[in-house]
Amino acid sequence: MTHPVLRVGFVPGVEPDRFVRRWRAGRRPAMLDTVPVPVSTQREALAHGEVDMCFVRLPLPSEDLHLVPLWEERPAIVVSAENVLSLYEELSETELAQETEIPTAGPDDAAEQVAVVASGVGYTRLPLSLARLHHRKDVVHRPLTDADPTRIALAWPRADDDELRQEFVGVVRGRTPRSSR
Repeated sequence: MTHPVLRVGFVPGVEPDRFVRRWRAGRRPAMLDTVPVPVSTQREALAHGEVDMCFVRLPLPSEDLHLVPLWEERPAIVVSAENVLSLYEELSETELAQETEIPTAGPDDAAEQVAVVASGVGYTRLPLSLARLHHRKDVVHRPLTDADPTRIALAWPRADDDELRQEFVGVVRGRTPRSSR
């Protein structure tokens, strides 16, 4: 007898391990397969059935999706370890006013942005989870105190809602096999 497989995507910076452990500990009715998904294709991965559900970074057009907002990601800046800003514990927009910002060229270019600032040029803004993911010895990341956070949500197509997906939502929200909705 083969078990169904629930394919759950996740964007860079999201670590789905704790949800995978909970799923497996509960003797669930399906196998769980996690799939890395670039932010630029998170919507398409759901639309084309590459994943059944996905941990996405908002904003995301959601008229045909169920979205369960989960947590906020603290904003951060990344600078060269030699930059004077690296001496601060945290930073605000005021401290960045005279510095050069390296803008993003697209939703999947965090590693490239970090490489540019590692060369000693300016700073870049990233969610703290991405700053940690792309950490290198020649850069540091610092929390940005007065910028808006980004949000992570669990998304899946409205047309494909079923008990299996609802069971995973329960796992993500902390329900156990013995608790009820």
